[in-house]
Order: sequence, then structure tokens, then C-alpha cells
Amino acid sequence: MATLAFLLILTMSANAQRGEFGLRFMPTYSSTDIQISSGGKVQGNATLGFGAGAILGFNFSDYIGVQGEVIYSSTTQKYKEEDVERKITLKYVNIPLMLSLNTGKTKAFNFNVVAGPQIGISVGSDISGVATDSMNAVLSVKKGDLGVAFGAGVDFGLNPERTIRLSIGYRGVRGLIDISDDNGSLDNDSYYVFDKAHTKSNAGYIGLSFLF
Repeated sequence: MATLAFLLILTMSANAQRGEFGLRFMPTYSSTDIQISSGGKVQGNATLGFGAGAILGFNFSDYIGVQGEVIYSSTTQKYKEEDVERKITLKYVNIPLMLSLNTGKTKAFNFNVVAGPQIGISVGSDISGVATDSMNAVLSVKKGDLGVAFGAGVDFGLNPERTIRLSIGYRGVRGLIDISDDNGSLDNDSYYVFDKAHTKSNAGYIGLSFLF
């Protein structure tokens, strides 16, 4: 009897273990402290950026799992100095690895929370609106970033087997390291716009995932 019960538990566990693959679109706001030519700092006015990527997960049961993601994001911030409006654009490939807690991954409705570390890889940065009659603003960021990703969301089963799922939720990221790179040499009329800057982003997401 004990052996039969043990085998039944193993069978139920095996059936509960499901892989998951999904695609997501993530409208994103990001903000970073910006240094101005006088040496002070201002908070940039975040504008709506975007992110898009894929997730791959493994669910140990209906209630707990892990998921890795690869997300491309492009965010912009605007700020004013000496009546000149400047725009900063940062582009990253972010790779979070997170623990996922669920109310029922294979149920018709599931609420989940996620958290874990995130690695960011800079794939481009740009600053526009530099005035020719003032100090030259220089944007320089490190190639890598490290942060903590967290969020919550809901997903709904769209087919009778509930293996095709619509996901909607929130994702936040807080950077742990200084992304500014001030190791280069500057002219006397130039300054770095990032000094001891950390990333901070908030995003919504919508996507489809498939359990297998």
C-alpha cells in the first residue's frame, strides 16, 4: 500500500511538472539621476519606452517554478538645462532568472509573483539635443548591469486544456551597481551626464505562453 501511494505521488508530481515558453510585449518607464553641467543632479522625465522578449520556464508543481527571460528594452528620458531639452536613450538586453509562486499554474485563472536577479547588457546609448554654445554633455555607460527584478501578474487559460495562456502583469527592476562609466578623458568643456547612476524601471506586460 505504501509503495502504491508513493508511486501515485510520483505520477502526480510528474504530471504537474510542465515546461513553459512564452512571448511578451512590455511598455516600460525608466528613470535615472542625471548630472548637469553645474555639478548638480536632476531626475529625468521618463517617457514611454518598450520591451519585448521571450520566457522559458519550468514548473515543479502548480504552485512553484523558475523562469528565465531574454528581454530587449529601449527607454528614454528627457531633461532641460539652459533652455535646451536633451533626450537620453538607453538600450539593453536584460536576462532575469526568477522564482515564480503561483495560485495554480494549470488552472483557468492564476495569480503569480516573481523575483530574482537580473543581468543587463548594454547594446546602445545615445544623447540628443546637445547645445553648441554650452558645455558638451557626454553619455557613457558600462557594458553590464546587475539588478533585482520583481513583479506580479495574472494569466488565463484560453483553451480547454489550459495550456495556452494569456498573461498580464507588472515588472519592476532596481539596479544594484553604478552604470556610469567615467574612466575616459574629457575636454574642459565636457562633462558626464551619468555619475553614480542606478537604473530604475517599471513596466507592464502582456503576452502569450504555452505549457508543455
